[in-house]
Amino acid sequence: MLERRTLLALLTALPLAACGFQLRGQVSLPFETVFVEGLPYSALNGQLKRGIQSSGATLAAQPEAAQAVVNLLSESQERGILAVSAGGRVRELQLRYRVNFKVVDPKGREWLSPTEVVIMRDMTYDDTQILAKEGEAQTLFREMQVDAVQQVLRRIQAIRAMSEEPT
Repeated sequence: MLERRTLLALLTALPLAACGFQLRGQVSLPFETVFVEGLPYSALNGQLKRGIQSSGATLAAQPEAAQAVVNLLSESQERGILAVSAGGRVRELQLRYRVNFKVVDPKGREWLSPTEVVIMRDMTYDDTQILAKEGEAQTLFREMQVDAVQQVLRRIQAIRAMSEEPT
């Protein structure tokens, strides 16, 4: 009986190992010091700074003291209609969260050209529960913001500093 369980566990785990599945793990940035500028009153700014610190990099107080400057250019929240009922009532919405950023050195040369991260979520909509659906949308936007920060950090992580001079 024990042998069957062991065999079953191995057969279940084998497809996961064969497909190359691997947990992402900790983000490791290629810079020791980073300065974040732009969107100073946005929650995105604070979350990105916390993400940079948790990666082991140090936040610089001034852009001149940093190896890289992350410039947050814009962020936006959008809603679009996905489906309507036969009576013309909205039944499903698509929420989109966009972040535009670039990474430069203190002299302004680009490590990463302006890049857009777009996160999308679909949600059902019921106009008889407007307050509840608005709360659900705000919760989804907060979760999307966390996902966007992770994507920004992963894109910064992908920068290959092959030489002292950025391209």
